[in-house]
Amino acid sequence: MTDSANLSYTAALILQTISAGYNYGFDIMDVTGLASGTVYPALRRLEQQGLIKSRWERERAASAEQRPPRRYYGLTPHGKDALASALRRYRLLEQLAKSEPVRPR
Repeated sequence: MTDSANLSYTAALILQTISAGYNYGFDIMDVTGLASGTVYPALRRLEQQGLIKSRWERERAASAEQRPPRRYYGLTPHGKDALASALRRYRLLEQLAKSEPVRPR
């Protein structure tokens, strides 16, 4: 587990994006504008720190859409607490969190 005061802005942005309902890597990249070389290592670190958890979608669902299976991410209780602290620390994220939520496509 990590001290939320040590969360980078990028990590906080990714947590906020997951919290808003964007749950897999390409979706997170699309919403944040961050590159895959930033998003995927950050997701691994956040999972190692116990802030997010992941699960693979069923292969049958992916096959029906003719694409590879997606790995979906969700906040853990510790991740929700860390995000709340980060929103206080990073004022812009706090403002975005208070605005009308964006729903996944």
